[in-house]
Amino acid sequence: MSLRGSACIVGAFEHPTRKAPDRSTAQLHAEVAWGALQDAGLSKDDVDGYFCAGDAPGMGPLSMAEYLGLDRLRHVDSTDIGGSSPIAHVAHAAAAIATGRCNVALITLAGRPRSEGQATGTATRRQDPAIPDDQFEIPMGRTVAAAYAMCAMRHMHEFGTTSEQLAWIKVAASHHAQHNPHAMLRKVVTVQEVVESPLVADPLHRLDCCVISDGGGALIVARPEIARSLQRPVVTVRGTGEALKNHAGGYNDLTFSGARWSGARAFEEAGVTPADIRYASIYDSFTITVLIQLEDLGFCAKGEGGRFVADGNLISGVGKLPFNTDGGGLCSNHPANRGGMTKVIEAVRQLRGEAHPAVQVKDCGLALAHGTGGLLGHRHGSATVILERMA
Repeated sequence: MSLRGSACIVGAFEHPTRKAPDRSTAQLHAEVAWGALQDAGLSKDDVDGYFCAGDAPGMGPLSMAEYLGLDRLRHVDSTDIGGSSPIAHVAHAAAAIATGRCNVALITLAGRPRSEGQATGTATRRQDPAIPDDQFEIPMGRTVAAAYAMCAMRHMHEFGTTSEQLAWIKVAASHHAQHNPHAMLRKVVTVQEVVESPLVADPLHRLDCCVISDGGGALIVARPEIARSLQRPVVTVRGTGEALKNHAGGYNDLTFSGARWSGARAFEEAGVTPADIRYASIYDSFTITVLIQLEDLGFCAKGEGGRFVADGNLISGVGKLPFNTDGGGLCSNHPANRGGMTKVIEAVRQLRGEAHPAVQVKDCGLALAHGTGGLLGHRHGSATVILERMA
């Protein structure tokens, strides 16, 4: 069954804080839920579907539904594929709406890794005997940054990609972040500054890495007839796709991601091509994450990502494909160490014409949001959604 046109995003809210030592994770979920409902012009009593992932405390939807006062739920979903979960939840909400399981779905994400002092990228986590891969990988010193660095190094070896080309992704994000008053890193940086920043895991530098932040976001997905009644710009779900990529018994090509499959499915359902996309929100845990996903989504050929992102091609008003116009995870916000939610929120802003005027894409009628959850050089989930502004 195609989900094209079956549901619309009617509410979107990003928490303005980047450090919340005085709030609990549950409270952050409640605050973003309230913000999204206010944006939509709805109340909690209108919500009959709730979606959250592993960032939600307690028993996920069981705990949060009570905390949020959601007592009219008919459908819940706690699918967890890491940072791509909120994007998958948009598709799941659209499917639930299309099959009559709910009419108004709330999706929340929130967390406090900055306040909790998490060194997400460089710390080696303790081995968990219940996790089947840990006994093989944790003793070898696997970290998040190292897993992504392997992908970058392999891409450089295979295709001649350079650190300077990767740096252009950070440069583009910084050009956008300067206009976002909530962004953690608002200073515009140069390619030279990126490549001269300290190495974290060769070949990735400090400025190739995303920020660690508190905060969160929420979305409201509803039936099209409800969307049309709310006197808000209508953003419809046009295409969706999900995929998993794993080690394949050791036969793992580090130069591609699950976006190869999730993107193809989303474009097929939407009936459009990458050339039709006016704006792209691309998961940016590291610069290499963006480059590989752009290739896999079809914006350029495999191995051509370095040339595609160079010379400002991702800067709004300058390049052919404006990306992450809020500054993204590289400069603005990576709440709960899961960046998928903010990718959808900025895509909605662009389609509504509500992005900052300095980065607003002219006549933005079709946008893509894509997320990768897990580790790029490891097992991970991919989710893609294509959104359209309706007249």
